[in-house]
Amino acid sequence: MAYRGQGQKVQEVMVQPINLIFRYLQNRSQIQVWLYEQVNMGIEGCNTGFDEYVNLILDDAEEMHSKTKSRRQLGQIVLKGDNITLLQCLQLEVRNC
Repeated sequence: MAYRGQGQKVQEVMVQPINLIFRYLQNRSQIQVWLYEQVNMGIEGCNTGFDEYVNLILDDAEEMHSKTKSRRQLGQIVLKGDNITLLQCLQLEVRNC
């Protein structure tokens, strides 16, 4: 809880990660995933499903290598949640995946 001068309390609201992933699913957002122990590789795709373990189903997935700047098309994949380090949205508008 944070305090704002003269004893007024201001409550900060945090969004749980699962709710954020659900919002990405509803908006069919293009997301970028950085992988655990694969610091030079990430995956971009459209979030089409997930479960409580943050296993993701990505449509139109693309593997990207940061050192070589190369990309490889993967199609539709299931990405195990154990491999995810960071997940971020690339665009918020609706996309037809």
